[in-house]
Amino acid sequence: MTMRVLYGVSPNDMKTFDTARLRAEFLIEGLYRPGHIEFAYTHVDRMIVGAATPAAEPLSFGDGAEIGTPLFFTAREMGVANLGGAGKITVDGQTFALANRDVLYIGRGAEKVTLTSDDPAKPARFYMNSVPAGRDIPHRLITRAEAKALDLGDEARSNKRRLRMYIHPEVAPSSLLLMGITDLAPGSIWNTMPPHLHERRMEAYCYFDLDEADRVIHLMGRPDETRNLIVANGDVVISPAWSIHMGAGTGPYAFVWGMTGENQAYTDVDPVPVATLK
Repeated sequence: MTMRVLYGVSPNDMKTFDTARLRAEFLIEGLYRPGHIEFAYTHVDRMIVGAATPAAEPLSFGDGAEIGTPLFFTAREMGVANLGGAGKITVDGQTFALANRDVLYIGRGAEKVTLTSDDPAKPARFYMNSVPAGRDIPHRLITRAEAKALDLGDEARSNKRRLRMYIHPEVAPSSLLLMGITDLAPGSIWNTMPPHLHERRMEAYCYFDLDEADRVIHLMGRPDETRNLIVANGDVVISPAWSIHMGAGTGPYAFVWGMTGENQAYTDVDPVPVATLK
């Protein structure tokens, strides 16, 4: 298990960043390595994002040494989305089977998590969001069928999409984590339209199901000082509360969104008209 660290920056600092610095501060690459668990700790609301790709052998974690607690889950909760082949997650002896696009909620107090792939030739790709938690909530598997689906957007504007809420007060409770998956309709390229801010919550985007040759152009920054990141399959973007977020793909793609902050009100957003962006 490896843990890299990202430090938050202010929007004024970002004005001076070149492409390399922008990517270093906000883009997490290379999380999916067969046979490894990779984590990145961001000081933006202390979210940890991670990925595990079990091969022939199981992968396990649970020690909290790198975050200064006895256990990883001493004061944390986590959502784990399976973006690959079928796999299993065992939490302190309780085993959950995850198909593609199933999500497991792991509550505060867990001691050991073990991840396996049913078929090493078609490995599971477990994507993880973990945030500080203030209460104990039981572990729970949320299947794709159990998620709450919302159909959004407009085909004529190339932003038609289906958003599924998994870890959300209306589906499966948590302390502070929100997590879901959005799939774009065939022919649509734009996500999260209109762009918006939510000053009370940060967000992490994990883009997946992109062809090797395709990219997502992720737009971020203050509405009057936008920047872009060119994002490949499996890359994660950290979006601070002060930043807009929207993107367009050169081909089909989907993304996992994870949020934490002061509340869990999904509609607590401040829309930004596209015509005002600079």
